[in-house]
Amino acid sequence: MNRRLKGIRRTRIKNKDTMNLRVNVFYFGTFLLFCTIIIRLAILQLVEGPGLKDLETIGQVKNYPLEPVRGSIIDASGTRLAYSTSTQALYITLLKDYSSSDIGKKNRVEVEKLATEIVKVLNQYIETTADKLTIEDVMKSMDLDYKMQPGYAPRRIKANLTAREVAYFMEHKSKYPGIEVVEESGRQYNPDKVAVQTIGYLQEFRGTKEINKYKELDAKNKTLKDPGLMYTEREKVGVDGLEMMFQEMLRGKNGYMRIPVNPRNMVDGVPTMISPEKGYNVHTTIHKDIQVAAQQAIVDQLQWLRTHPVSGKLHPSAQTGYAVALEVDTGNVVAMASIPDYDPNVWEHGSDDWSTVLNHYRNGTISPYSSGRSGNRLESLVLLGSTVKPLTVLIGLNEKLFGPNDHYNDQGAAFFGKDNSRVRNAGGRAFGEINARQAIEHSSNAFMVDWIGEKLYAKYGSQSIEIWDKYMKDFGLGVSTQSGLPYEHVGTVEYNNIEQAGSYLAAMAYASFGQSGKYTTLQLAQYASTLANRGERIKPQLVSKIEDQNGQVIKQYKREVLNTVVFSEQYWEEVIAGMNTQGLRAFDDFKFDFARKTGTSEQDIYVDGQRKRLENGVFIAFAPREKPKLAVAVVIPEGGYGSSAAPVARKIFDAYDEVYGLDGSPKLLKE
Repeated sequence: MNRRLKGIRRTRIKNKDTMNLRVNVFYFGTFLLFCTIIIRLAILQLVEGPGLKDLETIGQVKNYPLEPVRGSIIDASGTRLAYSTSTQALYITLLKDYSSSDIGKKNRVEVEKLATEIVKVLNQYIETTADKLTIEDVMKSMDLDYKMQPGYAPRRIKANLTAREVAYFMEHKSKYPGIEVVEESGRQYNPDKVAVQTIGYLQEFRGTKEINKYKELDAKNKTLKDPGLMYTEREKVGVDGLEMMFQEMLRGKNGYMRIPVNPRNMVDGVPTMISPEKGYNVHTTIHKDIQVAAQQAIVDQLQWLRTHPVSGKLHPSAQTGYAVALEVDTGNVVAMASIPDYDPNVWEHGSDDWSTVLNHYRNGTISPYSSGRSGNRLESLVLLGSTVKPLTVLIGLNEKLFGPNDHYNDQGAAFFGKDNSRVRNAGGRAFGEINARQAIEHSSNAFMVDWIGEKLYAKYGSQSIEIWDKYMKDFGLGVSTQSGLPYEHVGTVEYNNIEQAGSYLAAMAYASFGQSGKYTTLQLAQYASTLANRGERIKPQLVSKIEDQNGQVIKQYKREVLNTVVFSEQYWEEVIAGMNTQGLRAFDDFKFDFARKTGTSEQDIYVDGQRKRLENGVFIAFAPREKPKLAVAVVIPEGGYGSSAAPVARKIFDAYDEVYGLDGSPKLLKE
């Protein structure tokens, strides 16, 4: 028994010794392993580190973007309204470290000598003293301490090189290490100032981030893999008009320089260049000859109103005017004029007086652009006035409030409401027994109030506002025209402001003769076109097609019907026959029968605390009356009576007849 216990005790002691040995071997092995790792890390960090870092960056390439060449905007006759011009710029790539580091300071003497040589050459070939550079200018452009851009990025020394400067540096390239002549582009606009607010303008991308379109592009930039699609901060983009509307089509694609760099972010090899791709060309429906005629017609009429009495008084505040001409059968906008305008080339070349630009760069035909800075006090959105009456009568006929042959006894005024509010005809004239057609021709306010405004309210009560609103929007008044232009306004609806009107009945009464809604000139043109098309509201087309640089059509735009209003053909006949405003001297010798309606919209403003009533000239028309080709809308704030806008429309019709022919045969071909 004792012998057995002693054996067990010896076995336990032996096992314990074996375990201790194993633990000691494990700890010692672990110690050796950690020592080896620490030593290896030290060797990697202190001995092999710099070499490995160099190996890691071998083959690293930076992409330096080259701005894309923007496509052109071309008018319907083939005239370029906006286009890119090729220019040459002198760039230098820093091949050594010239920074404030110890190494860089040693190289400064070399780069200062290079800058001196560059200045000597450039100043030898300058064309004007304004182009003269100094050594300090060149050294600043070189950005030797990398304050503006990384070391590998090429620095622009001078833009817009002359032909002689380009020839010299191309011939002596080997003499100037790092020097490159790079092609750039500048944006130019037609010198005749053709539809400048519709065409739009460019600004650097870095200054457009508050615009939703470019805010989204900036966010998308961070996820793009293709450097040719990335937007650069100094790249110019469209911020208004067609330049913005077709930004992606016009832009093209970035080029870029692939530059090998070393660990210090400096050039380490020969850069290669991927050339930019030119953008597509956008062909606008606007025709230069018709557009220029419209612009000049407004300028002439404004001058005439300021210097010739209309109804016994001058109109010195008539400083602005707007016109839109829209083809009835296609929807093509052939003219869109907003006066005053400006020379858009100032965005590229600068201006001595930016007030001449900032007062007029917005498109007053589509937005409530305040003309107060131009000398008068009203916005470009004005009340419809009597131009609403063709639609008012259509509503009355369609709602069976009266028939085409029913007669109304016009006594010169209408009275409505508990307070017996009165609405008078212009000049208080009484027309006696008139039917619907004659009510439009004579522009009877009394007829509109008594037989449409009051009767529609009597039929529908408070819902009459909704009924009226539906009809208005079906004709494009109070909704977008769908033109696609940036910043287009949908108009200001006022007939739904019951508190302001006093009652639902009063709201309907004022709406019936055009005193309860303000709309854009483009909306008025679409409304006139819808009348001409007998209920088809078509989309205003500003572009006919988009082509690549080889002339291949990428996209084509055709007539697009937005909605259709169905009325009895008899109603259309009555209303269009009633659009026959008399006494328009501007159309005395016009050879086409045409439908038209003048409007004198009255608006109250407050000057020095006192209320003052102003009249705007509003005019809509389409010609010919049968098989119409062109619809025109003209607005002249503070222009007096509606007939004051008629001469502008006449000149637009004449210009269109010259180019295309109101009867389908251009006047020039006939002669």
